Amino acid sequence: MTQVLPVILCGGSGTRLWPLSRAGFPKQFLVLSDNDSKYSLFQQAIERIHSVADAEIELGTTLIVTNEEHRFLALDQLREMKNASKMLQTALLLEPSGRNTAPALTLAAFYAQDRAAGTNSDPILVVTPADQTIQNPAAFTQALQQAIQLASDGAIAILGITPSAPETGYGYIKTKTQEAGKNAGEFTVERFVEKPDAGTAKQYLAEGGYFWNGGMFVLKASVWLAALKEFRPDILAATQTAWQAKEQDLAGDAVFVRPGKDLFNAIPSESIDYAVIEKCPNSTYPIKMVALDAGWNDLGAWDAVWQVGKQDQDGNVTSGDTLLTNAKNTLVHASSRLVSAVGVENLIIVETADAVLVADRKHSQDVKNIVSQLAEQQREEKNLHRKVARPWGWYDSVDEGERFKVKRIQVKPGASLSLQMHHHRAEHWIVVKGVAEITNGDKVITLTENQSTFIPQGQTHRLANPGKTPLEIIEVQSGSYLGEDDIVRFEDTYGRS
Repeated sequence: MTQVLPVILCGGSGTRLWPLSRAGFPKQFLVLSDNDSKYSLFQQAIERIHSVADAEIELGTTLIVTNEEHRFLALDQLREMKNASKMLQTALLLEPSGRNTAPALTLAAFYAQDRAAGTNSDPILVVTPADQTIQNPAAFTQALQQAIQLASDGAIAILGITPSAPETGYGYIKTKTQEAGKNAGEFTVERFVEKPDAGTAKQYLAEGGYFWNGGMFVLKASVWLAALKEFRPDILAATQTAWQAKEQDLAGDAVFVRPGKDLFNAIPSESIDYAVIEKCPNSTYPIKMVALDAGWNDLGAWDAVWQVGKQDQDGNVTSGDTLLTNAKNTLVHASSRLVSAVGVENLIIVETADAVLVADRKHSQDVKNIVSQLAEQQREEKNLHRKVARPWGWYDSVDEGERFKVKRIQVKPGASLSLQMHHHRAEHWIVVKGVAEITNGDKVITLTENQSTFIPQGQTHRLANPGKTPLEIIEVQSGSYLGEDDIVRFEDTYGRS
């Protein structure tokens, strides 16, 4: 029986899909492609890898490598999946900062080896980004099972995407001629090549033997660590030091693993490809490729979302409350209101509660420039939506003006906000649904629908939901400063104090 650990690399920010994808809620947690389950890209990635289990392949703990700030987004979506399948076992390896994919995979390899200690097993890691989509899951499963077989024999296996166009946005894998006796679609890798210009990309397709590098790898934990020791011993040593300083705690039925923060931040930032994979051809580490022709897309920009979407007879892809007339080859995504388009072609139109994007489809990669301008101007729209997810639920800033802000707040059953105070604002709370337990100074009171209370400026307070249904309140803030950083936390269930 082959032991396999899925590894989901979940650290991207997806700036080219702004305004839907933002630093506080990046693209991997969005439902962007059509699927009957309405799963996010992150959930789809987990579901795809779990499809490889069969009589010969046994899946172990699914390892999620993600940013500390996104741990509860990942945890909530994992719990949605567990409601459908009680078999999902997960551990979240939490990065205090992004150091690219090589340190991320190294964390997973150390976890795998720690769990396998004393068992004489050497688990195979199946590594995939969390932000891709596949239109033919059966073809993906078959290719991945082939790659697992190659890895079980000691090779590093990579999935190579059969190119459908002379794409300049991907690196390419150059393969040797199919070897006699090998399974169909299995190749030895000759070399890796950088993102080409348009002319070179056309030449690659004409020659054949070139595949897109989709960033999906299958290899034994021991093989990765040995190759990293040879090619980038500095990354291995620094990551091992951070791993040895790790802390671990439980979040319900999931495990949070935190490497040493300052030690992890000192690790050289490098990708899996540059650190190891591109150095493997013609080395002592055999690297093989399995061809994948399964409708793969990394949804790197809004034009890619249009390409994989369900197009109507005019080539339009729509989501939400939309009305189109005399429009062609256009994507319209409405989040919070009616969006209409008349007489347009080849556009991207994306509406959220606090921002609207209109772009020419062929320039959709340049959305990152808007995000850069938002960062330079220190605007909140770069990082957060108007509706912000929190570990205890969410809040939606529905209105604000000089010296006031109005929020709609929902608290999950059994959850609570931190025990906190504000230096510059007071708050009025009105319960509109459910039951609220409120700490207000040295008093603890219970409020039900249509009841309210006042939290004076500087008063210690906490909001909790003791019930079994969601709690909703309206919060009216008033004061000289209403920023989210005016919070002093004294106690917090989620480790933020």
